[in-house]
Amino acid sequence: MLNFRTILRILGSVLMIEGFFMWLTIPVSLIYREQDALHFLLSGGITFLTGLVSYLSTQNALLEISKRDGYLIVTSGWIVFSLFGTLPFILTRSIQGFTDAFFETMSGFSTTGASILNNIEELSHAMLFWRSIIQWLGGMGIILLSLIILPFLGIGGMQLFSAEVPGPTPDKLHPRVKDTAKRLWFIYLIFTLSETILLWIGDMDLFDAICHSFTTMATGGFSTKQASIAYWNSPYIHYIIILFMFLAGTNFTLSYFAMHLRFKKIWENEEFRYYVGFIAGFSVIITIGLIFHSGVKPEQAFRDALFQVVSILTTTGFVTSDYLTWIPALGALIFILMFFGGSAGSTGGGPKIMRIVILLKNSTQELKRMIHPSAVIPVRLSKQGIDQGVVTNILAFLAFYVVIAIVSMFIMTLLGCNIDTAIGSVAATLGNIGPGIGDVGPVHNYVGIHTAGKWYLSFLMLVGRLELFTVLVLFAPMFWKK
Repeated sequence: MLNFRTILRILGSVLMIEGFFMWLTIPVSLIYREQDALHFLLSGGITFLTGLVSYLSTQNALLEISKRDGYLIVTSGWIVFSLFGTLPFILTRSIQGFTDAFFETMSGFSTTGASILNNIEELSHAMLFWRSIIQWLGGMGIILLSLIILPFLGIGGMQLFSAEVPGPTPDKLHPRVKDTAKRLWFIYLIFTLSETILLWIGDMDLFDAICHSFTTMATGGFSTKQASIAYWNSPYIHYIIILFMFLAGTNFTLSYFAMHLRFKKIWENEEFRYYVGFIAGFSVIITIGLIFHSGVKPEQAFRDALFQVVSILTTTGFVTSDYLTWIPALGALIFILMFFGGSAGSTGGGPKIMRIVILLKNSTQELKRMIHPSAVIPVRLSKQGIDQGVVTNILAFLAFYVVIAIVSMFIMTLLGCNIDTAIGSVAATLGNIGPGIGDVGPVHNYVGIHTAGKWYLSFLMLVGRLELFTVLVLFAPMFWKK
């Protein structure tokens, strides 16, 4: 039976966290002498007080969470977070209409980076900072952040950890979930601070450096400029962002090993080797194509190719070049990358490299089983046998992913999108990438999508961010039965 009082209590604590971060934007407004400090004060107040009331009104709740509670908390947490996250947009009138405000906010918290804004540079500094904060929070996961707090409430967090980090093999760096969350957030903070300093050394001012560090480490892709990273014609800035997109798309457990100088364990990780291999392979092919078919200078071609490959593969969505203007074969390679995703245990979205690798390995092993039907031929990753239950889960995940994508593309055509836009919008939102193809390509946005389409794509962002099963299980009738 679902423990609704405990669920409400946890959601209340999460809302208080959101209200606190809304208040963090107030100093930005005051520093730049803008007029929206009061709006952020009010938004934070409404959010914090709502959370406080929810928390205090459920003090007698049972201090335990079932797995079903965990799924409901994580899914409803993202929805509630996005609903209250619209307040700054609405009160400041930065976005007209609740649908567009919710779409932008869900895109932020889900680290998708799809936007409906045509005038990003006209937003106040406080609003730009808020857009960056919501991606930064969504990147590591506000539920993961709350795992640090839950033990103080007398509530264990393993169920939340399993629901929030639903990859094939969620890694814990410590037996206690709270300590795992602390270590992950420490790495996240160190990387964010390091990127900020390095970008600031370059041509970015401190404000832009902070905002882009937030959205890079979240693999979110929101920028303070309409032209995204193409605004800065600086190889230094491009390479710094490439480096941190790569780190954000890497399993954070490996970053932990790197900080402890355990480099051998990093290279022993087979998923990481495939991750590096995919980036290198696609980048080389696209570089050669740009040099010979577009006449781009070698360094520029390499930088544009590497930037877009890393950006799309890690589902960050930053742009330095319009890949839709490349020759069709190169654009097709970028589109294929939209179905890869970052590493398991990273802030990246998409199906994840680990699932792709295990699918390929299982397919190869299946051919061997046909020849040797009596042989026991396990699927191995990093020399470790993969439990058949994990393989089955991955096959089911990828089957659901393909079916949802196909059905969603059809739905988007019914809502008025041409076929390119329907395919691009679904691939980009379900994979939490941001820019797609068609009318939602890298130099366009989602403002022209039908209202119903924006709500449906918002749903896909949520499903993609929580890796399908966490959300889809709520639609199973047995989930609600006692």
